Amino acid sequence: MKRAAAALVVFASVSCGGQAQVASSAASPDTQPPVPATPTPLSTSSSESPAASPSESPSESSAASSPAPKPEGPPKFAAKVSAVARARLPYSWRSGCPVHYRDLRLITMTYWGFDDKAHTGELVVRRTVTDDVVKVFRKLYDMRYPIKQMRLVDAYKADDFDSIDADNTSAFNCRAATGSSNWSNHAYGEAIDINPRENPYVTAAGSTAHQNAKKFAKRPAKGKGVINSGDRVVKAFASVGWGWGGSWSGTKDYQHFSRNGR
Repeated sequence: MKRAAAALVVFASVSCGGQAQVASSAASPDTQPPVPATPTPLSTSSSESPAASPSESPSESSAASSPAPKPEGPPKFAAKVSAVARARLPYSWRSGCPVHYRDLRLITMTYWGFDDKAHTGELVVRRTVTDDVVKVFRKLYDMRYPIKQMRLVDAYKADDFDSIDADNTSAFNCRAATGSSNWSNHAYGEAIDINPRENPYVTAAGSTAHQNAKKFAKRPAKGKGVINSGDRVVKAFASVGWGWGGSWSGTKDYQHFSRNGR
């Protein structure tokens, strides 16, 4: 009896152990198999990273799929042409000007500064020359020709002397031509003065009215923003049929470009 009882105990132990092993490896009849999750479509946004593969951690996947950001270059040239409000021309336009302000346009565009950075400036020109102006200033920006600043002359109460002294690039200004009672081409919105300090108005005797421009009175000259005969700035304007005041005989207006060359 003792042997039989011992045998029975051993048998029961083996049987219980076997049942425990089966239970740990087989699913309970009441347990449902997991339902596969519906795949989430990948976002088309560049800010999203692809899911990590089974063989790599999420951090490793993110590092591998996201290249190191590259330094951004200068922005591309941009220009916007719009109607100009009367309120924007409190000093430069008045009744009796040869062109009505409704025939003028405001060009807001990118230019390359003396600080080797891109800036946004404004010019007011006649409606009929906006395409020419945008085309030329796109070329100037692409060649990284530097411009000191580009503001409406109204920032200086339409005082041409003050605008020039501030080295301001500008266009429309309802005024007479220098030394004349006739309208300037600026009064028609068909002329632009660029970097007037570096490119001064010089009399036939070789003098200039601006003390800060005296060292730039002779050509050829060197320096940032300087314009010389036959250079890329002159050629850019020539490509749209505009003439340069630096080519005049006698008096020279190195800053001046106009549609009719005068």
